[in-house]
Amino acid sequence: MIKNLIICFICFSCYQAIAQEEIEQQRTVSLKGQIINIKSKSGLSGAHLFNLNTVNGAVANKQGYFDFPAQVNDTIYISYLGFQSIKLKITNDLLRGNELLIELHEKREQIDEVVVRSHKLVGVLEIDAKNIPIDKYARIHISGLAQTYEVGAPKTRYTSPIAALFNPVDAIYNMFGKKPNRLKKLKKLRDQDNLRSMMEGKFNRELMMEYLDLNAQELATLLNECNYSDYFIRSASDLQLTEAILLCYENHKAIKKGSTIKKREKE
Repeated sequence: MIKNLIICFICFSCYQAIAQEEIEQQRTVSLKGQIINIKSKSGLSGAHLFNLNTVNGAVANKQGYFDFPAQVNDTIYISYLGFQSIKLKITNDLLRGNELLIELHEKREQIDEVVVRSHKLVGVLEIDAKNIPIDKYARIHISGLAQTYEVGAPKTRYTSPIAALFNPVDAIYNMFGKKPNRLKKLKKLRDQDNLRSMMEGKFNRELMMEYLDLNAQELATLLNECNYSDYFIRSASDLQLTEAILLCYENHKAIKKGSTIKKREKE
């Protein structure tokens, strides 16, 4: 009888401990701290924090301090222009401890050689139209203007069923079908005002690569297949590329279902 009581007591204690741990993991608490330059020890004003699980974002204040909601097992992506981004896995110890001091390293990037070519424009449309550079994606680029102009849309043709099988647009279409949460997260990046503002100033593609599970080359290949030029891929903000991929997905989805291609209206 006593042995049975002891066993019951142990089981109850284990169950209580497990239940308490689950409650701790589900509890949202405030993650506080400061983001600094590891060399100068000065705060990084305007550093970005993204919760990759909940797709919420925040910006550090002028001294680099932040107050950000998080749960156990969340992954926080921290970035600042010109510095190496990091991902921080949230544990019980981090949430119970003192304020965090997060140190970022400056990036060391090799600057590619830039070749400058002059395109002589005389102000006469018939003449200038022949001299303006046009890339292989049939987009016209004019120096001093941020946007590009479409003059045609080439269609991708596959020489064999095997080539079509490895179409990256199909791969993303299938991935969103199997993992709809990734699609929802990208749409949240596009639609939520504070996240849009943060994405407009980002050009490192890291969040997109995280959610799409692609490296930089694979992301560029995907955008090429979506009929976006190398020029656009290099110069567009992360927000613009996110919108481009979502539009490409919607178009591909419409084609798959035999519908008219959708176009997302500019906000």
